Amino acid sequence: MAINLQKGQRVGIGLSKVCVGLGWDPNDSSGHDFDLDASAFMLNSNGKLPKDEYFVFYNNMLSADGSVEGAEDDLTGGNSDGGDDETITVDLNKVSKEIEEIVFLVTIHESEARKQNFGQVRNSYMRIYDANSNEEIAKYELDEDFSIETSVEFGRLYRRGGEWKFEALGKGYNEDLGFFVGKYQ
Repeated sequence: MAINLQKGQRVGIGLSKVCVGLGWDPNDSSGHDFDLDASAFMLNSNGKLPKDEYFVFYNNMLSADGSVEGAEDDLTGGNSDGGDDETITVDLNKVSKEIEEIVFLVTIHESEARKQNFGQVRNSYMRIYDANSNEEIAKYELDEDFSIETSVEFGRLYRRGGEWKFEALGKGYNEDLGFFVGKYQ
């Protein structure tokens, strides 16, 4: 049975291969498609990317160690009907020993030019599920707290005592993807 997480809540994973599904429903009244982009930043013990290839996004679909495979870019938010719009697959057995956490981020592409924010997006969520059985482990749904933000750090997988856990972060920003690249380099 899946756990509905609250901001800051943590849960053990106990699996070797997981998928991180991200979903949202765009508000069709803005006049523009909503291009939300899912990214993963694989960080070392200093909270930094060991090298650029540990940043997985629409222009780098596979991490340097082959453990994280990025999502196909959904340019409109219309790829699914109530399901995941983008999915990132993580093989925890392949994650390099130098990686201590994987932060999952969603940004709105061209948010400033299109005058878009998460207040115009409904039903945003991140869920973790077993890549083999598709059984959902945990789900974190955004609420109204992100009405003006253009990017959100949804959650992170992290190592603790040799095991992987997931934490719902829910940190909103008014920044684009470039800001996070600078933050984690």
